[in-house]
Amino acid sequence: MAELFNVYPLYDIEPVRAQGSYLWDVNGTRYLDLYGGHAVISVGHTHPRYVQALTDQLNKISFYSNSVRIPQQQELADKLGDLSGHPDYALFLCNSGAEANENALKLASFHNGRTKVVAFTKSFHGRTAGAVAVTDNPAIVAPVNYNQHVSFLPYNNVEAAKAGITSETCAVIVEGIQGVGGIQVATDEFLQALRQRCDETGAILILDGVQCGYGRSGKFFSHQFSGIEADIISMAKGMGNGFPIGGILISPKFKASYGLLGTTFGGNHLACTAGIAVLDIMKEEGLMENATRMGNYLMDGIRQIGGYKELRGRGLMIGIEYDFPVDALRKTLLFEHKQFTGVAGKTIIRLLPSLAIGVDEADQFLEALRVCLNAEKAEV
Repeated sequence: MAELFNVYPLYDIEPVRAQGSYLWDVNGTRYLDLYGGHAVISVGHTHPRYVQALTDQLNKISFYSNSVRIPQQQELADKLGDLSGHPDYALFLCNSGAEANENALKLASFHNGRTKVVAFTKSFHGRTAGAVAVTDNPAIVAPVNYNQHVSFLPYNNVEAAKAGITSETCAVIVEGIQGVGGIQVATDEFLQALRQRCDETGAILILDGVQCGYGRSGKFFSHQFSGIEADIISMAKGMGNGFPIGGILISPKFKASYGLLGTTFGGNHLACTAGIAVLDIMKEEGLMENATRMGNYLMDGIRQIGGYKELRGRGLMIGIEYDFPVDALRKTLLFEHKQFTGVAGKTIIRLLPSLAIGVDEADQFLEALRVCLNAEKAEV
């Protein structure tokens, strides 16, 4: 019998049904989902409008290549441009965040003919060749993943950025809020300095919004808090609410030509339908506003509970750093309180719930966290 290549440590849980912010396993046990499968579930599991849109499209046509007109692509571009505040940017569609960053880097190099890239410590941009080369994790960079062209500068260090970005720099790639890196929020001063230095040197500024984009921070893209505009913005994760889709928004300074970028599956009928449904739901249900409101609610509650080393984040992208390893805390939340959370490193609990999460779900988590931390204190 063929076996799966064993690269994922698995919890012995088999979800078979989901609705809103909840999952049910094969035994009928209900779990509260505060992680959304790595920030993927943006509008809630099996939202009825989302399910209906995909079902209707599946009954018509699910796929054809980019050699024909696919009107859903233009509808997605129009709605994305409107809701994100970038109506003058062009959209290129692909299938994942890694692909989005690959295409962003490639487009930047085509544009200015340069090869050197500036990335930042604790960054994560994907696992494919170009994306992993700008990811600050040697453990996942294979010998074939050439990265001698990449310089890693300290995140949120303005002076290092000013010195490290030069006239030889092709692109600067940065997350507005680092996810895997521990929910590190870029300061306004830092992002503004990157924008200024790229303007001075002709480097292309790429904002990786794969995890911190799509309304999760309370704005459509987290870097919009700083008042800057990126040259290219990468997206994926919550873009399709679970259906694989990614893309880049491209500023008007870039000129398209046939064959410059390409994809087989990117922008297919079903993917675009999923993307359109997500944007419609986000707009009509005010989910960016809810991300701000519920993010503040959760962070206020976490502050009242206390016991942490540092609390970071914006909207519904929250990191709680403790002065002890959180693996046991995460397992207790999961197996005793039936709540999915994430981690970043060894000491940070990471929360990435649906943008539609409500007060009842937030209160369930806060009570469970309080109980867990009290039990931790009692053991000490």
